[in-house]
Amino acid sequence: MKKITVFIALCSIVLACSGNKKNGNTSSVDGAKIYKVNCTLCHGMDGKLGINGSKDITASPMTKDERIHLIKNGKNTMTPFKALLSEEEIEAVAEYTFELK
Repeated sequence: MKKITVFIALCSIVLACSGNKKNGNTSSVDGAKIYKVNCTLCHGMDGKLGINGSKDITASPMTKDERIHLIKNGKNTMTPFKALLSEEEIEAVAEYTFELK
């Protein structure tokens, strides 16, 4: 239980400091940068870290739409990002995850 509490606290700090506010320019959203700020804590830079039960993104058979759904809504200990990221940012992250293969 203590590990989960520490994990949630760390995620909250990372999300609070991430600065993912829309700047009005949605034409060139950097999915890699958003991934690095929000996802590397559990998934790692290469998508294989597996902290707190996170899955190896490089081995995922999920489609882009399935990844978008997962990023938006979260699952188990994964934070839902629909209130933190815009639709364009979520789509950019989902697209970037395919580059991790």
